[in-house]
Amino acid sequence: MPAITPIRNHATPGKAMLASVTGYAMDGFDLLILGFMLPAISIELGLSSSAAGSLVTWTLIGAVLGGVIFGHLSDRFGRIRVLTITILMFSLFTGLCALAQGYWDLLAYRTLAGIGLGGEFGIGMALIAEAWPAEKRNRASAYVGMGWQLGVLAAAFLTPLLLTHIGWRGMFLVGLLPAMASFLIRRTLGEPEEFVRQQNNGQQLSFTQRVKLLFKDRATSKASIGIFILCSVQNFGYYGLMIWMPTYLAKNFGFSLTKSGLWTAVTVLGMTLGIWLFGVLADRFARWKIFIAYQIGAVVMVVVYAQLRDPMLMLFAGALMGLFVNGMIGGYGALISDTYPVQARATAQNILFNLGRGVGGLGPLVIGALVTQVSFTAAISLLAAIYLLDIYATLFLLPKKQSNGDTLGAIG
Repeated sequence: MPAITPIRNHATPGKAMLASVTGYAMDGFDLLILGFMLPAISIELGLSSSAAGSLVTWTLIGAVLGGVIFGHLSDRFGRIRVLTITILMFSLFTGLCALAQGYWDLLAYRTLAGIGLGGEFGIGMALIAEAWPAEKRNRASAYVGMGWQLGVLAAAFLTPLLLTHIGWRGMFLVGLLPAMASFLIRRTLGEPEEFVRQQNNGQQLSFTQRVKLLFKDRATSKASIGIFILCSVQNFGYYGLMIWMPTYLAKNFGFSLTKSGLWTAVTVLGMTLGIWLFGVLADRFARWKIFIAYQIGAVVMVVVYAQLRDPMLMLFAGALMGLFVNGMIGGYGALISDTYPVQARATAQNILFNLGRGVGGLGPLVIGALVTQVSFTAAISLLAAIYLLDIYATLFLLPKKQSNGDTLGAIG
């Protein structure tokens, strides 16, 4: 790829937001339609439950690898250039899943699609940080976080309508559509002015040098560890709840598929409201205090929810629990962008968040084992405990006096 040169059409806030939100929406859409399609895929290809589950696991493993690779490339060659590549890679291998003849080629396609998928969140967050004013960075990052929920809702509504008509292979072909969006994004959006200025005036760093910026000094090292803990807890709680809660409701309260779907939709709406609210509050008050409020809310609501037995109360309590449990994702993009300099911003976003997503991928496995071997109460107790870990990390590891636009790890 050629070096960055001055360009006339820098990334505008609106276009940068469109590029970032659509990229992260594809993440949510892809993972949820895969969950819907696993039974049909298993029947046609003769997959065991563990083999079918591994398709999700390896998609997340691919996302971790993609986050590491594309984060560095984005810091080196440009946000829009590399975002385009990640979307094209994701789209291509998602489309190839429709041609799979067995487990191994489908697993390969899913892993490679995951690699493309893994770069989108961090690059999008870095793009937003550099295209939006610093005083609006929290709410702008929250809008990107809401993109995932939009993708989840789209999958929840479209998959039941389309799956019976076009089958699981046809659903994977829908994944080719983002390639068209990628082309349009690349043609109409330039690199952020802040990024171009830094690239033209600053030194080019190797991958190792960028990673070292995450641990440049004691304060930055503490922040990196704290952010990793927050991202891990965020993903662990999200996947643990969203994967197992419908099963819990069906087995213990006789919820039909329709009722479980309604619970999921209401919970996702609560999550979406929580993300938006986090961004608004964090732009007005100290961000670390909003994190603490949400973390305490998550502990309380997870415990309260486990005690409920009335289906209607559980429906609305699920929305409130979702608000706290997943609303915190509205703050991670701005937190990471404010903590690291431009030359390592996407690297930090993708490494820290995707490593957390890798840990979070264990959530369904751990929660499932506790539910099966011990009880749902034990699983809920674990979820409550991990949010206590979140509180510790926020109080003792994250920077608190940092203002928007400042960074801990700047060079020089």
